[in-house]
Amino acid sequence: MTLSAALPDAAQLLAELIAGRLPDARGRFGPFGGRYVPETLIPALERLEQGVREHLHASDFQAEFAAQLTSWVGRPTALTFAARLSERWGARVWLKREDLAHTGAHKINNAIGQALLARRLGARRIVAETGAGQHGVACAAACARLGLPCTVYMGAIDMERQAPNVGRMRLLGTEVVPVTSGDRTLRAAIDEAMRDWVADPTDTYYLLGSAVGPHPYPYLVRELQAVIGREARSQMLAATGRLPDALIACVGGGSNSMGAFHAFVADAAVEIIGVEAGGRGAGLGENAATVAFGRPGVLHGAYSMLLQNEDGQIQETHSVSAGLDYPGVGPEHALLAAIGRVHYQTASDEEALAGVRALSECEGILPALESAHALSGAERWARSHPGGTILVCLSGRGDKDMSTLQQTLLGSQSA
Repeated sequence: MTLSAALPDAAQLLAELIAGRLPDARGRFGPFGGRYVPETLIPALERLEQGVREHLHASDFQAEFAAQLTSWVGRPTALTFAARLSERWGARVWLKREDLAHTGAHKINNAIGQALLARRLGARRIVAETGAGQHGVACAAACARLGLPCTVYMGAIDMERQAPNVGRMRLLGTEVVPVTSGDRTLRAAIDEAMRDWVADPTDTYYLLGSAVGPHPYPYLVRELQAVIGREARSQMLAATGRLPDALIACVGGGSNSMGAFHAFVADAAVEIIGVEAGGRGAGLGENAATVAFGRPGVLHGAYSMLLQNEDGQIQETHSVSAGLDYPGVGPEHALLAAIGRVHYQTASDEEALAGVRALSECEGILPALESAHALSGAERWARSHPGGTILVCLSGRGDKDMSTLQQTLLGSQSA
């Protein structure tokens, strides 16, 4: 099966998704998702699934979660009208400001939610993975808040390009373990975190950072991040009296985008666009654009779209943004692409860097390199839809990327 041809039951699958019947009992979003893990992890995943059913939507858990989001995370995050950027691009641009959340990105919503759940399930320690470092920092902060020991695995390459976040995690009391195997980026970090979990699935809770992995993680992460879209939808209606013409977010594994998209999937008049990392080009190893260039397969416990060669070997990826540098995508994204509800496109490294410059100079907001991919897609949409209204999920702030920006944008300036 490829995404070039829509699923024959696309309309039915969309209706089931809107009605809340996906994932199904097998953890499937249509043909995608499921649970492909070692036998030793099945009991841990079944306990987690039972815990999600029992606690996630219980009134006491939701009250505890909401209290943390309000008093500690700083929700609701602002909706900002980008007046000067709108003038430059010729369309009305609104920003959902996840960069203003505690620790600087959307990752904290999921981290505190899963940490609260882990505590209810009796976990004695937390393990996590991180690429750009934002999920690691969020986990470190959430675990410090709740008094849970935390170990974060991070690829050696990502530790070099995201050194400030490594320091933040350590200051928050978390052990950061460098991963020197494999591609030494996010994929390798996930592999190591899962090995740690396999070694002690009873007392250890794996706090997965994106909408990927075996069931129930894609569903759990989406539900915890859905606060982004719910807030944004309400804020847009309050500010403008209508929904946006287009909603745009960056897509790596897919947690910020899924959180933003979920509340709008039923709104047929809203065009939804996910922007992947186009890197340096279309060849394998040159990008991290999984929906654009991938094929179906199994990675990290789920069946989804992957960047792999003809022999099924997962390929190394490239992106200027560490958080998008992953060869897979969440199974719900794969479904949304297959049924045509979300349109996925790419932005190159150069286009993302241009997005950083545009938002910084026009609005005084330094976006994360991940978020800058969404800005590139927003500019593309704006120039072809003059006068339209765009809502961009600004998933994080760019402080963490200063080392990369110093070598690229600022380095070229000084030269």
